[in-house]
Amino acid sequence: TLPCLPAARPCNPKDFGHGSLVCVCNATYCDTLDPLVLPAPGSYVKYESSKAGKRLERSEGRFQSSLRTPGSAVGGWRCHRGTPRHHGLSRGLPAGLLLTLNISALYQQVKGFGGSLSDAAAMNILKLSQPAQDNLLRSYFSESGIEYNLVRVPMACSDFSVRPYSYDDVPDDFELKHFRLADEDVKMKV
Repeated sequence: TLPCLPAARPCNPKDFGHGSLVCVCNATYCDTLDPLVLPAPGSYVKYESSKAGKRLERSEGRFQSSLRTPGSAVGGWRCHRGTPRHHGLSRGLPAGLLLTLNISALYQQVKGFGGSLSDAAAMNILKLSQPAQDNLLRSYFSESGIEYNLVRVPMACSDFSVRPYSYDDVPDDFELKHFRLADEDVKMKV
């Protein structure tokens, strides 16, 4: 038997005006997702968020097997939108959209998914209480969250820093004798 996994906790929405809703994550509550399960071959799972209030709303569908993909002599999978006889990809997509996957041509492997940990992100995370930090990080990296497994950290400052800085501002220091991490790196990102 499979282990019994908890169901998702719904979004606790907060309206900041201008039609912008966010899900509140604090020290006592953070929304979660249902456990991620790979779809069966020939099927897809779609998660949709919208300004209207959808937050990673899950739906499923099946690709239509095709003997030929347009302009190719190889087979693939097709998902149509816009005609009643085909399975729709999303109600919000324009009519006539056709997604064609050529399953015989593989170009790259996906290593994972993630986000950026900039100075601004780190400063905001560190302003939270420890329980709120734990909930936030769990919502990104755990099985009850979106399961990020990669993080990009900018080298030195970026446009999300409160000041410009680099690791060695001494001209012609090709041996990097004056190289050092900035306080932002040591206190917030490393």
